[in-house]
Amino acid sequence: MPRSRKLTVQAPWRELATTERDWQRADASLLATTLVSLHLIRAFEEKVLELAGQGLVHGPAHSSIGQEGGAVGSALALRSSDQINGSHRAHHQFLAKSLHFVAPQGLDPAQPVSDSTQALLQRTLAEIMGLSQGFCRGRGGSMHLRWADAGVLGTNAIVGGGVPMAAGAAWAHRRAGTGDVAVTYFGDGAVNIGSVLETMNLAAAWKLPLCFFIENNRYAVSTEVGEVTAEARLSSRGQAFGIPAWKVDGMDPLAVHLAMQEALAIMREGGGPTLIEADVYRFFHQNGPLPGSAFGYRTKEEEAEWRERDPLDRVAKAMVERRLIDEAGVAGLRERARSAMERAAAELLDTGGKKPAVRADLWPSPDFRDAHVRGDLSELASARYVEQEAYGGTLEPRKFVDSVAEVMHRRMESDERIVVMGEDVHRLKGGTNGATRGLAQAFPGRCLGTPISENAFVGLGGGIAMDGRYRPVVEFMYPDFMWVAADQVFNQIAKARHMFGGDSAMPLVLRTKVAMGTGYGSQHSMDPAGIFATSPGWRIVAPSTPYDYVGLMNSALQCEDPVLVIEHTDLYNAKFPSPVDDLDYCIPLGKAKVVRPGRDVTVLTYLSMVAPCIEAAERLGVDAEVIDLRSLDRAGLDWETIGDSIRRTNNVLVVEQGSLGTAYGVLLGDEVQRRFLDWLDQPVQRVHGGEASPSISQVLERAACAGPEEIEAGMRQVMAAQGRPLD
Repeated sequence: MPRSRKLTVQAPWRELATTERDWQRADASLLATTLVSLHLIRAFEEKVLELAGQGLVHGPAHSSIGQEGGAVGSALALRSSDQINGSHRAHHQFLAKSLHFVAPQGLDPAQPVSDSTQALLQRTLAEIMGLSQGFCRGRGGSMHLRWADAGVLGTNAIVGGGVPMAAGAAWAHRRAGTGDVAVTYFGDGAVNIGSVLETMNLAAAWKLPLCFFIENNRYAVSTEVGEVTAEARLSSRGQAFGIPAWKVDGMDPLAVHLAMQEALAIMREGGGPTLIEADVYRFFHQNGPLPGSAFGYRTKEEEAEWRERDPLDRVAKAMVERRLIDEAGVAGLRERARSAMERAAAELLDTGGKKPAVRADLWPSPDFRDAHVRGDLSELASARYVEQEAYGGTLEPRKFVDSVAEVMHRRMESDERIVVMGEDVHRLKGGTNGATRGLAQAFPGRCLGTPISENAFVGLGGGIAMDGRYRPVVEFMYPDFMWVAADQVFNQIAKARHMFGGDSAMPLVLRTKVAMGTGYGSQHSMDPAGIFATSPGWRIVAPSTPYDYVGLMNSALQCEDPVLVIEHTDLYNAKFPSPVDDLDYCIPLGKAKVVRPGRDVTVLTYLSMVAPCIEAAERLGVDAEVIDLRSLDRAGLDWETIGDSIRRTNNVLVVEQGSLGTAYGVLLGDEVQRRFLDWLDQPVQRVHGGEASPSISQVLERAACAGPEEIEAGMRQVMAAQGRPLD
């Protein structure tokens, strides 16, 4: 018979409930502020549903009516400098934290609405209605609410999508040593999402001051929690990661407050993350003014039972019993809260017609559509730009990868804000290729080896970047791994600046390497340029020489936008003239380089294909003008240099190594023809790999990737089509 023994959990997990004595001992001003916050949020949500019913809210209206207790009870325990984020149902969380910010001394039920409180209510309502005076200038609406001053990092329409970002804020707080914390609110539906579980693991491993706050309202739209998980006590998730957890009645704001105070004590003392599960109930359906019973997934009896536990009534009852307020005072508070919302709505509506309408002068201008997709690069105004031809320092033959490591060492030495993270970057003498060699030893605590959790650690990097105090450099060991982190890469990091109104910088550098030709097969070999170029927000650079790499990386690390830096394994061990004594110059973002002048054809290429294009032109005797694009994003394409060349050659050949399906040349070729059709003697020609991703077989891998033979064939084709076939 095998021997067995019972294992014990590493972290405490308990249920917390209040007693009558807790209510009797509770601070009177805390109860008053709690009651006012609950009523203001309830009145706000009722007005949102009313306006939605009138067709005056474009998009969803995810009401939090019934769930206010969890948000208010937790937010009132926080400092103004603590930060929160939330999910798509987050009006109550946003308002709870923001009310505490504008009224740090508390709220009085007799005079609940000050000028600052009224302004907050109106500005939040304006955002939900999509108006320019909103916190995100109308771009965020109901699901994307951000007010950095109040410590609201930004709420999120992707279920669980904001959780890694909050971990980034928590990392910044820990690094800064302020004792501040981050709280990430999400629901029962998000508990089973990979980004949430990955972040729990990472936060616990790194002891981040992050509270995972689960609002368990029992239904993900219409799916009851017991249908999708065997353990419906969702706070049990903390046990798997060694995270202390509390289960509380979220309809009891005081219980939530007490649990949060205990959690804060752990986090502020360096004890790592915590988890609170608050059992709450949304009185209405997922979206809109009807109850869930109207859709058949809940009973009216169940809804009535939960309404009997309304957190507004729970707090009012305790205050009446303690003679802190009377029934007339509660009714007066209710009326004043409703009146405040009537005033807020009146400022936004035109009531002169048959039906109320949004005031036309409050809509954002259509010209604002694409503003702030990226920044304006004004942060680089004082950069020292030096091209290789004008470089006054020493150039020595060095391996490309040595320059990769050396420039990062130089930047981390001169800028304490820079932190590097990724899988194995702290080991193996600089990761799998030596690109981070020596950084972990030289900069303890700033070169971080991560779990194999790209979704979590790149999202954490995004949160660090939005915090503004630090500048993360994140490495994806292979670009194919972006697919497992696609939400964070494309929905979160890329969209943050634009989505939140244009004021949210995202100074993040994402490094990755193309590994075609190394035999790593379909899932480790892609060129990501074509995918990233379709995503608004990203800047993309692809240096073909160590000199350009140093300059472009220096620019990327000063840029306030997310920058993808693409490297190539074919270049790593090749020797080039490399800078030795001056690693502080920059290469402009958005500036291409003519690396071989010519008049027969304009060859547009980048990264490891630059040298083969030059060699093919020399070998074939084609007077090709080869342009190293260097910057590949839409905003970074150097149309002045490209256009000047096309007007002389009247021919274009786009050359890239990667597969047809994710090809960058699709975007580039289309744009060239739209801009320069009258100057072209023939359609844009392209060289690219096959449709399939590279295979393991050396023969099939070579067949899948464009190389010297394909470049030569492309040059022959473009010349023959112009009536000048090559011998």
